[in-house]
Amino acid sequence: MEKRGDFVEKQFTHIEAGRARMVDISEKHEIPRLARAAGEIILSKETIEKIRTGNVEKGNVLATARIAAVLAIKKTPEIIPMCHQIPITAIDVDFKIEDEMISAEVEVRTVGKTGVEMEALTGVSAALLTIWDMVKSAEKDKSGNYPNTSIQNIRVLEKLKG
Repeated sequence: MEKRGDFVEKQFTHIEAGRARMVDISEKHEIPRLARAAGEIILSKETIEKIRTGNVEKGNVLATARIAAVLAIKKTPEIIPMCHQIPITAIDVDFKIEDEMISAEVEVRTVGKTGVEMEALTGVSAALLTIWDMVKSAEKDKSGNYPNTSIQNIRVLEKLKG
């Protein structure tokens, strides 16, 4: 890190000589790691009710979104170029349904040399996108657009190691 005045400039570990690269983690120790991420999808009250009552044509929305999250977590290194392939030891996906919003929370665990926050974020993203895909016919307006549907606030809630 370079220090300029009171500001400490952090260096990017994935950039070397102006080029993106995968960080070498070979000297790091394998330790238990956990990351939790969350996000929300805004839907109409009518769509939320269809999800609650199981009246969505494509099937069980939250069960499908849970499977999508698990698959996405396992494939994170295939879609995020600088992510390492790491052993995933546990995944938990949970949803909370409110009047006009569904919250998704994903917890990912590993025993490895690097964290799993990108996996947790990818899982949340895939879960929310799957929900949108499964209910998009109910969310479209007359022009085929989605004026009120949105995915928001995707973030890491917690990252632990050791």
